[in-house]
Amino acid sequence: MPEGRVTRGTTGTNRLRRVDRWLAAHPAFLRAEAPLVVDLGYGAAPWTAAELFDRLRRVRPDTRVVGIEIDPERVAAAEPHARPGLEFRLGGFELPLPDARSPDIVRALNVLRQYEEHEVPAIWHRMAGRLSPAGLLVDGTSNEVGRVASWVGVTAAGPETFTVSLRLAGLERPSVVAERLPKALIHRNVPGERIHALLADLDRFWLHSAGYAEFGPVQHWQETVARLAAAGWSVLTPPRRVRLGELTVPWTEVEPQGFAW
Repeated sequence: MPEGRVTRGTTGTNRLRRVDRWLAAHPAFLRAEAPLVVDLGYGAAPWTAAELFDRLRRVRPDTRVVGIEIDPERVAAAEPHARPGLEFRLGGFELPLPDARSPDIVRALNVLRQYEEHEVPAIWHRMAGRLSPAGLLVDGTSNEVGRVASWVGVTAAGPETFTVSLRLAGLERPSVVAERLPKALIHRNVPGERIHALLADLDRFWLHSAGYAEFGPVQHWQETVARLAAAGWSVLTPPRRVRLGELTVPWTEVEPQGFAW
């Protein structure tokens, strides 16, 4: 039997574009041999799986994408949209794949929101244990139109990175992402937790660098991230990706108190 619970299934075109372009530049994808990518829990319609396929194929034409859903009716509805390199299967966290092959990338966006926080480590373990040796699991959340998103990058050794991705035009404050934190972090945005400290510093430096807004939102964000790094946060984001509204830090810098892998 598939492992997991049926999600609400809400989805929409372009909702996951931010995580897709991050994945398309990630070493786990770029260095994989004929990358096998899973879109877990793609929802009631297959649009996000098809978009993931198209975006990754532009970078690696040998990419193969498998959309996995726990609801048989959703799989049946998606199958007419399959094409060479893109297929759909019934399954859950056990990640059933052709020839029992290990995936190089698993994208599980907006899947774990309905679970309890204490369930997350075991689910991460289950999926990460199916990855190829250099593979990556991405667990995260986005808003309905894809302008606010965050995710955790998990390997077989455990969670490694935390990423925020924001549409900069019209951004009032970076902590808007608090409503779209992954399940492992969303209830930890309280004083004394590292994720709360990160979002507080982001807002503080966003306010302090407000003078840069006259040059545009990208410059405003770049200065915010520069000040964050100067304050001691380990910013892993390359400059060209900072311009896209991204910020990546090591998981250890946002890890919840009491978290155990």
